Amino acid sequence: MADIVQVTRTPLIRAGRACSRLGRWVLGLVIFLSMVATAPPGAMAAPYAAMVIDARTGEVLHSRNADTRLHPASLTKMMTLYIAFEAVRNGEISLDTKVKISRNAASEQPSKLGLKTGQRIAFRYLIRAAAVKSANDAATAIGETLAGSEAAFARRMTRTAKALGMSRTTFKNAHGLTQKGHMSTARDMTTLGRHLLYDYPEYYNLFSRRSTDAGVRKVPNTNRRLLAAYRGADGIKTGYTRAAGFNLVASAERGNERVIATVFGGKSSTSRNAKVAELLDLGFRRAPSRAKLRRPARPPYQGNRGLGTQLAGASDSTPNGAAGKTIRVSGLVKTSLRPKGRPASDEPGTATLLAEAQTNTPTADALTTEAPSAASDDAPKLDRDVLQASITAAIAEAEVIAAVAEQASTPIAKPRPFVGLRPMARPARLAENQTTAEPEPVVVTRLSTSGGRYWGINVGRYGSRYQAEKVLLRTALAEMATLDGSLRKVVRTPRGFDANFLGMTKESAALACRRLSARNITCETVGPS
Repeated sequence: MADIVQVTRTPLIRAGRACSRLGRWVLGLVIFLSMVATAPPGAMAAPYAAMVIDARTGEVLHSRNADTRLHPASLTKMMTLYIAFEAVRNGEISLDTKVKISRNAASEQPSKLGLKTGQRIAFRYLIRAAAVKSANDAATAIGETLAGSEAAFARRMTRTAKALGMSRTTFKNAHGLTQKGHMSTARDMTTLGRHLLYDYPEYYNLFSRRSTDAGVRKVPNTNRRLLAAYRGADGIKTGYTRAAGFNLVASAERGNERVIATVFGGKSSTSRNAKVAELLDLGFRRAPSRAKLRRPARPPYQGNRGLGTQLAGASDSTPNGAAGKTIRVSGLVKTSLRPKGRPASDEPGTATLLAEAQTNTPTADALTTEAPSAASDDAPKLDRDVLQASITAAIAEAEVIAAVAEQASTPIAKPRPFVGLRPMARPARLAENQTTAEPEPVVVTRLSTSGGRYWGINVGRYGSRYQAEKVLLRTALAEMATLDGSLRKVVRTPRGFDANFLGMTKESAALACRRLSARNITCETVGPS
């Protein structure tokens, strides 16, 4: 009987144990599914996307999900820095301007520099911290300083992105922490990386620094491992949030070749770096050894709404003795002077055209805008008046030369001296008892190129004399420091009209070309013939 009971109970025990194991498995599955259902989006694996281009030409060498809108994370700071560089170049702010840190900036989540509310720090250190340390507080401070608020700066970021051709990018903040609607693509971020490289080469070295002085302390580069491990790597920017995964836009140069690779959605910094290295290798294999450099077109300057007001939280650190208002030329005359129709028997001379130009030329106040400075209202205005007079005279001169050239039947090889207008006769009641000799005519001439000043520079060849004169005037106003005193001259050639500045020394010509080239203005020196 006992044997029968034992035989009967054994299958039941086994069945019970099986049910117990099944129950535990089902319970574990339920717990796992509930965790997945309630987990934040960042806990899930981020989507993968990649892009590789030949930086010299912009040619796409590899892409995968390149147009999928994803979270850019701290790749966002590439645009924050692009606008910061743009602002410095266009005179909105200087690198030495002291910025007051707001409570909003100081309270940003890590990664951060550790700035305190009310602290003042030079703008250059905010740039370094954002580029190298990927500091969120520094990025927010940059945005608030340039646009007044982070929201306004985000709108400027989006406008700039559209101007760069980043059609699927929308920014909502300056740092890249996850926010609804803050999205970009691998293609757009690759485009931005290429523009950083070629539009602002003077700042690109920031991205290759293993560490840098950020004012309050020395900070390491978040991309230092790839910079150290991959031959030729010199930038650009890392990014990470749970929603985005591990992102990176990297650039490397070997010989004459340069490749940019972008990865979104890496599972770790190590695997991301390995993938980027693999993509860079692929790019160097596919890129031609020699290719003509085709720089991307720099977009129009976006600026802020209402430029000319004091930047938020910024104070000018100009040393004493250098105070004064800054005058910026906002543009040339919008409607150029045109010569009137020739009378049948009386052709107006050069002096008549000069009189018309002096009458119709807008004043310097119409051509300039005042930027804020630390100077008081009582500061002397002599420099401003002198500059206004110089601008007015230069514009009048260029417009007269252009008008004469268009009216003449044959092009003028060089400006001709002319006789100024005589003063009007005095009223009879004042001249009754006064007999004065008539003043001699005033002869206006240009500077001679003698005295060892046989060098010059050429700033391009144009289709008409009028266009060449306008370029000469614009260039002279942009680079008054080195071109002051030189002779503006348009030379007609079989291929067009050369715009030249002459009467310079070899050293001053070389210096002018270096400064103009830094502004992306075509320039080459012209030696004595």
